[in-house]
Amino acid sequence: MTVLRSRGVRMGAAAATLAALVLAAGCASDDDGTPSGGSSAGGGDSIKEGLSVAFLPKQVNNPYFTVSDNGGKAAVEEFKGEYKEVGPSEASASSQVSYLNTLTQQGSDVIVVSANDPNAICGAVNQARQGGAKVVTFDSDTNPDCRDLFVNQVTGQGIAENQIKLISEAIGGQGKIAILSATANATNQNAWIELMKTELQKPEYGGIELVATVYGDDKDEKSFQETQGLLSAHPDLKGIISPTTVGVAAAARYLSGSQYKGKVALTGLGTPNQMREFVKNGTVQSFALWNPADLGYLAAYAGAALASGMITGKEGETFTAGKLGEYTVGADGVVVLGPPTVFDAGNIDQFDF
Repeated sequence: MTVLRSRGVRMGAAAATLAALVLAAGCASDDDGTPSGGSSAGGGDSIKEGLSVAFLPKQVNNPYFTVSDNGGKAAVEEFKGEYKEVGPSEASASSQVSYLNTLTQQGSDVIVVSANDPNAICGAVNQARQGGAKVVTFDSDTNPDCRDLFVNQVTGQGIAENQIKLISEAIGGQGKIAILSATANATNQNAWIELMKTELQKPEYGGIELVATVYGDDKDEKSFQETQGLLSAHPDLKGIISPTTVGVAAAARYLSGSQYKGKVALTGLGTPNQMREFVKNGTVQSFALWNPADLGYLAAYAGAALASGMITGKEGETFTAGKLGEYTVGADGVVVLGPPTVFDAGNIDQFDF
């Protein structure tokens, strides 16, 4: 497993709920109420008040982004900015462009976006930057030259190792597996899938064969149908990996009510509240995720640090992200939240998001 440097705050029972994250607003302030911060480079030493921060998720009706964007809202409230969330209901390649154009016209100081496509929004993002906005991608990146920073939930290698390890354990290291992804153009999904394919080439996974990759477009019903289609096309399938919260929940719902329950293993990236019933009824043995609220929270602070001149996005710069502590900008302007947590029957009731 790729080792990621701990940030001092990990998902745990004491701070797992979204409510707790919101109630924690203000805990990272100095005595005078100004949010604390620091940097090894840049022209400022504190976050400016009144920054306008807009979150643009892949789609606004996705429970994952509801949680992550609310984490961003909590951060913006801490540093006394102005928060808004806008976005499409469909996670298509170009659906975010019009929202970026509007945010640019409105003079947003910070735009935090999870890209549906690495290239489709680059023109609009660069116009926003030329207009004075700092653009932070989170969850799913654009091409690096199209933004100022990328806040990554975990390294792609870490995701690949985690997902293959979990499915291998669930099927006893032997059998055919498939991947149920989000959209065919999703930057993060495609990167993870390629790394999973590489991971499967290791000797310890020699008994596992990847037979198909399908796309549910982060739509519940389509993901449900794609799961059904996989099992129709591959009746001897032993396991499914769905590294998307919409997909893994839809796949679990299908398996739970089918003849394949307990026979076809499922893992992926999901939230505890989505997956709890499927873990408890035996459909899913284990799955993983980072805390999406922390991801949004970190992205908001990263954007604020940029807009305040505390950092410029260069490798080696540091900034403080409220209650999460200090972070360092890595190569290509990437900031990594931290390692994922594995959820199973033994710990899932400790989490509420």
